[in-house]
Amino acid sequence: MFEIMQKNVEKMTTNYSPNFYLKKRRKNKIKYLVFHYTGIKDDELAIKKLTSFNSNVSCHYLITKSGKLIRMVPDLYVAWHAGKSSWKKEKLLNYSSIGIEISNPGHEHGYKKFNNDQIKCLIKISKFLIKKYKINKKNILGHSDIAPLRKIDPGEKFPWKFLNKKKIGVWHNVSSKKLKSLRKKNAEENLSEFINYLKKIGYNIEYSNLNDLKKIIKIFQMRFRPELVDGKLDLECFQIVKSLNNLK
Repeated sequence: MFEIMQKNVEKMTTNYSPNFYLKKRRKNKIKYLVFHYTGIKDDELAIKKLTSFNSNVSCHYLITKSGKLIRMVPDLYVAWHAGKSSWKKEKLLNYSSIGIEISNPGHEHGYKKFNNDQIKCLIKISKFLIKKYKINKKNILGHSDIAPLRKIDPGEKFPWKFLNKKKIGVWHNVSSKKLKSLRKKNAEENLSEFINYLKKIGYNIEYSNLNDLKKIIKIFQMRFRPELVDGKLDLECFQIVKSLNNLK
């Protein structure tokens, strides 16, 4: 398998992490791809954390700033990348997913646009994994999708729309012209319907206060309306979530 992957993904190396469960899972247990950013200033520090016994975190693959792919945990082992998480009826997505970390300082250390070399590498490894494990495009997620009150990565600069054009992940089908006419038009009266649509997509929404609700709306905007992330429900967001519910 390693040789096959080398032919499909250039410059792949290994730097194994000790942070995974020793029991192998069956191939058919892998249903999801989860994308993260490292949230660490540079590659060296990210690798150090992901390979440290004391960090209790890992991933299956790390994509460095130069677009180099590092394999850290073999696919059939459960890496510790998702933490407390859920999507649809699935809980604790570590057990059913492959985690890919992309080197980026993140929002706390000077969030940057993901560069072309990183995205080219991500497309190659994602397509390989999608084909190998028959992963549905609706099951290609960001860390923030599966833990919306805890995580915000990979963030609003992650190119979900572009990846969708490469058949990786989902995107809505509403025209830009129509959406712009709806932006900033208040849709608070549609809040309960908006939440129901989110749940149908797969988000497990639980909130106890307005701050949590604002976080959830921001997470949705980061993925599907990155041009304006303000935590306010407007008609543009509402139209997008309706469109996503109609995707096949």
